[in-house]
Amino acid sequence: MAVADAWGRIVRWLSFYAPSTGSVLRTMADREDVVILEQEIGVDLPDDLHEWWSVCGGTGNSAFAEIIPPFYTPHGPQGALDSFRVQRKLWADTWDTPECGPDAGSAGNSYHPLWVPFAFDGLGDALVVDLRPGPLRGCVMEWDHERAEAHGPEWRSLTEMLEQIATALEERSKVRHSRPDTTTDGRIDWRTS
Repeated sequence: MAVADAWGRIVRWLSFYAPSTGSVLRTMADREDVVILEQEIGVDLPDDLHEWWSVCGGTGNSAFAEIIPPFYTPHGPQGALDSFRVQRKLWADTWDTPECGPDAGSAGNSYHPLWVPFAFDGLGDALVVDLRPGPLRGCVMEWDHERAEAHGPEWRSLTEMLEQIATALEERSKVRHSRPDTTTDGRIDWRTS
């Protein structure tokens, strides 16, 4: 329940300090959408991603809610599947032989079919859960579409990411290179330094 607890802390903070951001969040995903995503990818999703989607269904109408620093909005499973399909189409030539290391957390210079996009920035970049085998399976990596690359993990797990975000919000402290702030219209705004 670590994911649900961390997410609850984030949602409570948003409801008080950034209600405009919090208002676009969907409370849970459709379980059938998760099953379809798993079937299409061909591997089981990590427990923490299942747990997150049981309490967070992304945003309504793909509205921006930049909850994950510095500017990422969570996908629900349907949004993740749509994004996955776009990547599969864009990277069709290298889909079966991606230019990526074999182990979870290793760098890549093309999109890997075992990366599940769970957050987007609106400009083509994504945060992905890495489902390749190895000790870092389930880590969070940042996919940079302009450079066509992903480097080592940003977080070791989705759970670690959410816990760090919750703490940064509550303490108004940094997570990675970003510090939380809010706008006058009630939105979260991560300030980079």
